[in-house]
Amino acid sequence: MRSRYTVLAAVLLIAALAPLFAPTPAATGATSFPGWPAQFEGRPLRPLPLSNTEQRFARDFPGRLGRFSDGQREIVIRWVEQATRKLHPAADCFRGSGYRVTPMPIEIIEGRAWGRFDARRNGEHWHVRELILDGSGRAWTDASSWYWSAMREQAQRGWWSITVAASSAGPTTASSRTQFLAEQ
Repeated sequence: MRSRYTVLAAVLLIAALAPLFAPTPAATGATSFPGWPAQFEGRPLRPLPLSNTEQRFARDFPGRLGRFSDGQREIVIRWVEQATRKLHPAADCFRGSGYRVTPMPIEIIEGRAWGRFDARRNGEHWHVRELILDGSGRAWTDASSWYWSAMREQAQRGWWSITVAASSAGPTTASSRTQFLAEQ
């Protein structure tokens, strides 16, 4: 009988203390979507429609997905609200679409390190770079290092994931561009 009361007391104590350890919006630093940028690297952005595949992906994504052109490149921007494995490397999308992906050295652009790769398929050749940023200026070159950092540091919420794809054939246009994520 005494052990039953001991177990009951322990369960009640745990239940009473549990709310003290639960994250709150203030503790997690929840950040609302700040809106899409009007320009990127000094060039105005023009929104592009999401493909059906991108729309399906966006429905389950913990954040927002936008696709843009600056007249020279396609730029996919994702606003990420929480640490998630659904933010995956752009190379995975290209591989899944039948491209041969070749990793390239990290490149420093405007003081930030960008992960890079080339993607080739049937005569198409894309130069792709990607970066993940938080609100305090920290950056990651790949989704895996970002994910583990985000999991460890629960205080920071709200990240930008930016993927820039430039065709080796020159500027992309609405009629000639390849929808590199649309083919997933």
